[in-house]
Amino acid sequence: MGKNEFLTPKAIANRIKAKGLQKLRWYCQMCQKQCRDENGFKCHCMSESHQRQMEVFGQNPNRIVDGYSEEFESSFLEHMKRSHRFSRVAATVVYNEYISDRHHVHMNSTQWATLTEFVKYLGRTGQCKVEETPKGWFITYVDRDSETLFKEKMKNKRIRADIADEEKQEREIRRQIEMAEQLKPLGNETAEPLESEPKVLAKSESGEKIVLSLGASSKPVGRERVGSSKLVFEEPEIDAKNGKVKQNGKSGKIGGASRTALDDLMKEQEKAKERINRKDYWLCEGIIVKVMSKALAEKGYYKQKGIVRKVIEKYVGEIEMLESKHVLRVDQEELETVIPQIGGLVKIVNGAYRGSNARLLAVDTDNFCAKVQIEKGIYDGRVLNAVEYEDICKIVQ
Repeated sequence: MGKNEFLTPKAIANRIKAKGLQKLRWYCQMCQKQCRDENGFKCHCMSESHQRQMEVFGQNPNRIVDGYSEEFESSFLEHMKRSHRFSRVAATVVYNEYISDRHHVHMNSTQWATLTEFVKYLGRTGQCKVEETPKGWFITYVDRDSETLFKEKMKNKRIRADIADEEKQEREIRRQIEMAEQLKPLGNETAEPLESEPKVLAKSESGEKIVLSLGASSKPVGRERVGSSKLVFEEPEIDAKNGKVKQNGKSGKIGGASRTALDDLMKEQEKAKERINRKDYWLCEGIIVKVMSKALAEKGYYKQKGIVRKVIEKYVGEIEMLESKHVLRVDQEELETVIPQIGGLVKIVNGAYRGSNARLLAVDTDNFCAKVQIEKGIYDGRVLNAVEYEDICKIVQ
């Protein structure tokens, strides 16, 4: 058996020594050989096999370096996608995880001399969000997967369809309310009073037969029945001068008796919208929130305001701080809504009118609520009283 055969003690000892990571400057990517010290690397560079590889490298050095660079970049991003797809992490942490495999493409064979240059390159190309902090460089993977983009597109399409259906249903309800408001007073005026006292049926002495009438009125069937059917199936005409309702030549004023039924209908509608739109999550993009996490007090973020740039899985917000421009990921339990000055714009983040923009009219500090007026949309101009602070938040302007 030879001196350096596979199962000799010396070969086993060499494999044990070479098992861990070695110095990057003593690694030859062309030969894929790791040397343990400077003397070993010098001897390797003088070897015949290395000289042959360098002759191949000298024929087209740019293409070989570009190939190693592309392989290093794709492997690094693939590791980011698998391990830190939705998190903000230090670049050194990702790099240490990537080089844990001994057979990776080493950085000394690429066009980047340091990890900082590579991180800046990822930021320039838009493959990662790059942020420089006192603790070093932090990166966030930008997911540009076609499947993810398709899912996001379909989700936005469903949201737009739901909003369109809701607006259509709202217009239909409004039309029915207006019809009920116009028809109810006229129906009350034209209806015949019912007899309140019951009559006792008694057999007459002359022996005449008793005839029971099942109709509500004893008037002959004729024009009145045609008129009543027309009243039901046709819209009444409204006189623009005196505000009266015209039907078959008759007119009647829209009375206040229908106001109670109208108010009840609107209240039921408000309750139904409140049940549908009241959620346990309220974060949305483009609002200003206050960080209330005491765990971040040491870093100076406690009670500081920031802008919600992205919402992750409904409950976590990616917050860009207004002062330091640092980007944090904070759960909504550790965030608080911000109320602007009177006249400022707010977004209704929860409740019946969730997603609508409104203008702040007044603030009730005793009851922790506000008065707002909705702007734009199908509810344009509607004034909401006693909206809780937690349901509205300041908008970035």
